[in-house]
Amino acid sequence: MTSDTNSFRTGHVGLNVTELERSVAFYQAIFGFEVTARSEPGDPAWAFLSQEGELVLTLWQQSAGEYPTDRPGLHHLSFEVETIDQLKAVELRIREAGGILRHGGLVPHAEGADSGGLYFTDPDGIRLEVFVAAGITAATDAGAPTPGAPTCGFF
Repeated sequence: MTSDTNSFRTGHVGLNVTELERSVAFYQAIFGFEVTARSEPGDPAWAFLSQEGELVLTLWQQSAGEYPTDRPGLHHLSFEVETIDQLKAVELRIREAGGILRHGGLVPHAEGADSGGLYFTDPDGIRLEVFVAAGITAATDAGAPTPGAPTCGFF
């Protein structure tokens, strides 16, 4: 049997930001993304951020204020790492950058789950998650912060 549907995967995510340079610095410090293209001085401000040559984020300086979490739209942006050590390294970079970790640090995705991660916001209030698919129970004794619901849905 053949399918007439396409196979999709996320290409990249575009985010509106209030201060391009601040956001570029944040995403480079936390995620290690490389700026692979950017606007010229005097033009509308934007930057393309990549990892290992693949475009991940586009940043567009065309917003004011903070991201409104009480409006329809993006709930959060999630990134996966392979190991607990990588997740702990991200946690350290967030803390060193003065970031505020929701739930205090590493937490499971749900009660009894071995997957879990970190929940925080970027400088414009956009909610972010970095998670690992397995190994969280060995890394923390924290319980799931939102009983009866996925942690990533409520932060």
